Amino acid sequence: MGLNIREIITRKDIELSDLKGKIVCVDAFNSLYQFLSSVRQADGTPLMDSQKRITSHLSGIFYRNITLLEHGLKLVYVFDGKPPEQKYKTFAKRGGARDIAQGRYEEAKGEENLEKMKRYSSQLIRLNDEMISESKELLEAMGIAIVQAPGEGEAQAANLAKRAGIYASASQDYDSLLFGAPKLIRNLTLARKRKTVSGWMEVKPEMIELDKVLNSLEINIDQLICLGILVGTDYNPKGIPGIGQKKALQVVQRFKQPILIFDSVKEQMKNLPEEDQFDWREIFELFHKPNVSHSVFEFKKVNEKKIREILVDRHDFSDERVQKQLERLREINEKNKQKGLDKWF
Repeated sequence: MGLNIREIITRKDIELSDLKGKIVCVDAFNSLYQFLSSVRQADGTPLMDSQKRITSHLSGIFYRNITLLEHGLKLVYVFDGKPPEQKYKTFAKRGGARDIAQGRYEEAKGEENLEKMKRYSSQLIRLNDEMISESKELLEAMGIAIVQAPGEGEAQAANLAKRAGIYASASQDYDSLLFGAPKLIRNLTLARKRKTVSGWMEVKPEMIELDKVLNSLEINIDQLICLGILVGTDYNPKGIPGIGQKKALQVVQRFKQPILIFDSVKEQMKNLPEEDQFDWREIFELFHKPNVSHSVFEFKKVNEKKIREILVDRHDFSDERVQKQLERLREINEKNKQKGLDKWF
């Protein structure tokens, strides 16, 4: 779900090589759901071990992040804590959407329609505590730092990205901009190629810079938050009917101040169904003053034994394939050590 303001946002394609030596804070849940959604078999079934435990997320973490580490990125995965009360409405809607997807998946299965099975199965995904815990274990064993946010991981990642020495936050969701992320990278943890109706297309990381967005739209951060609320965020998914991205931009440019902006659309807000009603002031504050902490993190040494225990011993990954990836990790570490030594000469 999340905010959709793609049509009005300035962006540029970048190469992974542009991020060499940079610290990037990744919205962990966002990436884990990407892995769960995309790392699947032909019929849409997620990867599983011999005990039928889902392993798609572990596969995505291991293989995708090694590629990022090879390009010299320093990764910090930021995990969600307790969500604000306003987000429970979104969870309820997602639960209803899952029920619908489950029914459609069963129909597609009966028809043996692999394409539909894959499409609907990706809507059934759900993270549980065990999956989250093992994800943290594997990331740390790979030398990737983790941060536990008190609230929204996306807000915490955006807050970290404001610190000196941290380059950007990474997420597919534009909400990061509303949380004030100076630089947002999209498509970072996605596969390099994606299958479309017309064939395979290359997927490149995108860089979105908050200052450039605000300048191009001729608005400030408060107006951008208001624009997001008008269109619809995770805290008010439906937004305001009849107001799309371009219309919302016109409204915030014309009325400028939050109270005047929402005054101008109060009649449309009154006409929302009761379950979609929202207090714009509450949502504005969630973005303006999110629940974040001054987190510290460390990049631990790679623990090959732990990686093998999680993937091979615990979840039946191919010993040979894991070993090949561990060799890549060793090469990455050797290069990093050599760079450290080079500083002294």
